[in-house]
Amino acid sequence: MGLNSVKEAFDADVLICGAGPTGLVLAMDLARRGVSALLVEKGDRLFPGSRGKGLQPRTQEVLHDFGILDRVRAAGSEYPRMLAWEGPDGRTRGREWDMMERSEPTEQTPYANGLIIGQADLQALLHDELRALGGEVVFDAELTGLDQAADADAVTARFADGRELRARYLVAADGGKSVVRRLLGVAMNGESVDPKPMLVADVIVAPDAFVDANNWHAWTGASGGAVVLCPLPGAPRLFQLVAQYEDVTAVPDATPEGVRKLIATRTPVAADEISEVVWASEFRPRAAMAERFRVGRVFLAGDAAHVHSPAGAQGLNTSVQDAYNLGWKLGQVLRHGAPAALLDTYEQERQPVAADVLGMSTRLHRQALLGGDSQRGNVVKQLGIGYRGGPLSSGRAGTLEAGDRAPDGVLPEGRLFDLFSGPHFTLLAIGTEAPQIANELVHVHTLSAYETYGRGLFLIRPDGYIGWAGQTAEGLADYLARCGVALT
Repeated sequence: MGLNSVKEAFDADVLICGAGPTGLVLAMDLARRGVSALLVEKGDRLFPGSRGKGLQPRTQEVLHDFGILDRVRAAGSEYPRMLAWEGPDGRTRGREWDMMERSEPTEQTPYANGLIIGQADLQALLHDELRALGGEVVFDAELTGLDQAADADAVTARFADGRELRARYLVAADGGKSVVRRLLGVAMNGESVDPKPMLVADVIVAPDAFVDANNWHAWTGASGGAVVLCPLPGAPRLFQLVAQYEDVTAVPDATPEGVRKLIATRTPVAADEISEVVWASEFRPRAAMAERFRVGRVFLAGDAAHVHSPAGAQGLNTSVQDAYNLGWKLGQVLRHGAPAALLDTYEQERQPVAADVLGMSTRLHRQALLGGDSQRGNVVKQLGIGYRGGPLSSGRAGTLEAGDRAPDGVLPEGRLFDLFSGPHFTLLAIGTEAPQIANELVHVHTLSAYETYGRGLFLIRPDGYIGWAGQTAEGLADYLARCGVALT
């Protein structure tokens, strides 16, 4: 599929720039909604490294909706226990602990703990699902310009090779150094979380080397700066290296030779025991957020809208949920005639969430620097994130309020999450009579009782949050009309 494969009034309803997890999830969501979307990527392939490796429980729920969580879990693993190495040679076994607080699954929360999977492996699975839905990624497509002023109904995007493309909407999912954000002139406001540089790399370690694949190995007292090696699923003896530099003026060497030298200097693993350096990059932890998440027909999502400290594994997860929030709204406007004002709620809902998550990840990073408890509590699991009081949250019933995450539940056949899965709204009538709704976009289910919800009517949005709730159906029709759904 090429940029000029479809030459009509619009080349695509939605142009998505950047084929990381954000862009791939958005493209998948739009594809299953029948929206014409084109996903373009500047590089010649998907990102090859593990930069983001933690999938929080809420993101696993998102992937359950897409029907690919079983494949993702099969390719991933639980978080290994941290193991501190001490002594002058770094070979003395120290304490062990869990980086992420562990919880038992419940009926309401079936995915209770984080999952490790390298970003490259996750992207490969998302890409496979996108192709199964009829979509594809166009590689070697470098965006160099965009124009909204010439056409009130479209965005025109220009590419480095001279091609142009018209789309009704454009979504920037092109990372922390977003070209789209720069072209829009949107400021990125934030702060340095830590002035010390860091290096992250994926390395393959020889089978007989010092480290095993059962622990997340840490040398916090290493000369030059702390270093950790985390085993990754997907390939034998593959580890993610994260190293910090004590010297704020240091310039990390991300070459294979530089990575091998760093590991040999700070750990008992010898340079020649690093069989391969798959990928490496240096960075300085920063927390920043775009002033706006929307400018006209262009939306910012993922790292293009907010960049995080790696502490707490929040960046990738928050980014995926940006896409999940935006996808159904674009679908309703483009395919079902919802008012264009529905798209304003993307920024209204996601900007406060991003700000809260940025604050949390920054606190975790600085707490670790001060020698505090390095275990991450349940707050990082993102199950408590919601939209109470937001523009698309109306009413309450039983034990829940609009804006809350819709809990799972076990049914005589299947689960609530299975009822929610798909590009539709779900109306639960629990302990009460369900109204008649003749619209295939709303699936209605009646339950005699479920104490987690209590008695009432609960409208579950396509992204798994309660949009509207009430003891009677009063107000339901008006809410659905805002979302482009007519009851009759």
